Amino acid sequence: MINALGTAAPAAAAASATTSTYTGTTATQQALSSDFETFLKMLTAQAKYQDPLEPIESSEYAAQLAQFSMVEQQVQTNDVLAALFSKTGETNMALLAGLVGMEARALAPAYFDGTPITVQPNPAAISDQVFLVVYDEDGTEVQRESVPLSAEPIEWAGVDSEGEALPTGAYSFIIESVKDGEVILSEHAEVYGRVAEAQVQNGEVILILEGGVAVLSSSVTALRNGS
Repeated sequence: MINALGTAAPAAAAASATTSTYTGTTATQQALSSDFETFLKMLTAQAKYQDPLEPIESSEYAAQLAQFSMVEQQVQTNDVLAALFSKTGETNMALLAGLVGMEARALAPAYFDGTPITVQPNPAAISDQVFLVVYDEDGTEVQRESVPLSAEPIEWAGVDSEGEALPTGAYSFIIESVKDGEVILSEHAEVYGRVAEAQVQNGEVILILEGGVAVLSSSVTALRNGS
């Protein structure tokens, strides 16, 4: 999937964009050439049939030529900018395609399908106990277990107290920091999820993780190769 999105699709898109840009530029140049010839004919006719008692000033001819030249240059500049933006878009899509299949870390629910989920805790340093609290899609607490007072990643296996795997679905993770029997900090933990799709919406890059969880690329704090 990575190869298909990362190589074939951008190559085809690049070829299509190049053809489109070349065709559009050629058509514009042909139109400009035709318009310029028409302009010269009109200018010649204007000089030929002008009133000899009130001839057109040479400065007026020069002004008309300069004005047409400016329009011609502006159109050509727009063509160049359009081509550059097209190339930039192709590059961005190629970069986005490279994200597919990777694992992104963010504050978001994680999709569990039997594969362990990496949870990144951040407990309060003054706590004397830390708990990992797991919630299902309905917001029901399904597990609570003591974890070390550390910022080291936790591999959540997704099994209950009897060793049975929990149902497939999206789960949220809370890190509770406890001091002298009281919860002093309770916050969501970052988790890793595999990127299934990358989109651009209203100028924002959206990563769709497995299970349909969507996160902004700006909220991703780490990336790693998919296992």
